[in-house]
Amino acid sequence: MTTQIWFDQAGGPGVLQRRTYNCEAPGPGQVRLEQEAIGVNYLDVMQRNGTVPIPLPSGIGLEGAGCVTAVGAGVTEFAIGDRVAYALGPIGSYASARLYPAQRLIRLPDTLSMQDAASVLFKGLTAQYLISSTYPVTRGTVVLLYGAAGAVGQIMARWATHLGAIVIGVVSRAESIKAAKAAGCMAVLVWGRDDLPDGVRAATGGRRADVVYDGIGRATFAASLDCLRPRGLMVSFGASSGSPDPVAVETLNGKGSLYLTRPSLAAHISNVDEYRARASSVLDAVAKGTIVPDTWRTYALADATKAHAEVDGGNSRGAIVLKP
Repeated sequence: MTTQIWFDQAGGPGVLQRRTYNCEAPGPGQVRLEQEAIGVNYLDVMQRNGTVPIPLPSGIGLEGAGCVTAVGAGVTEFAIGDRVAYALGPIGSYASARLYPAQRLIRLPDTLSMQDAASVLFKGLTAQYLISSTYPVTRGTVVLLYGAAGAVGQIMARWATHLGAIVIGVVSRAESIKAAKAAGCMAVLVWGRDDLPDGVRAATGGRRADVVYDGIGRATFAASLDCLRPRGLMVSFGASSGSPDPVAVETLNGKGSLYLTRPSLAAHISNVDEYRARASSVLDAVAKGTIVPDTWRTYALADATKAHAEVDGGNSRGAIVLKP
């Protein structure tokens, strides 16, 4: 029997339920996976609490790693026993086994464990598109990065620093400064304690940031705009404090002809070829040690509610992985 985490109404971690069912044989273009590790991502939490609505009832989860145990008609690229991982939909990764489209699978190198794959692929893809496509970070780029001690933030900080960027991190508490600096941040500011625009000016000799990566949303949006140099780019890619209020076009002009974008991972990896190319870049960065998979905590699949409670409470300090 397959164990799956399910929910039929939006709400707190307690809405997550465990159920068992028989996982069917794969259909055309599908494989059956026995999963060994499942990544917990903030998008899972937003779907669970209703911030990002999805049709209910539903499974949950967008990332996993495991072994192929059966292949459907027309699948030639993968065989039984292959080690694979995936990121993004279809929703339903919180399960001990599942069916999944073969064309969306990423083959894992033997040197990468399932746990490390589940801790880094989704988050690494997010970092990869943000620093390579949304704003091509290069030597000398000044980056202001929120959540610099979090799972995505640590990957972005390490990768951007490797590219020669000057990374200024923002964290929510003083005890996270050490982790942000260890990830490569040249300076670290504490939200709610430090004046961000003044801190960025001080750290850059008055230049300010070329790009701001803001995953917080409403609470930080105004301060983020004030941290940018003229013609800088504001990247609002998350909304843990809620979606930012609408901004008048004239506001961008008045603050120095700023650019504003609201990107998503789905828009950057829905195309299979692009998805595989970005995943290859992430795995190459892992192989070279540019980014380092780091699981903060593991939970049994049956304890998914506890994992979500850690995220809701702001307690997580890195990647969380569920183990069936």
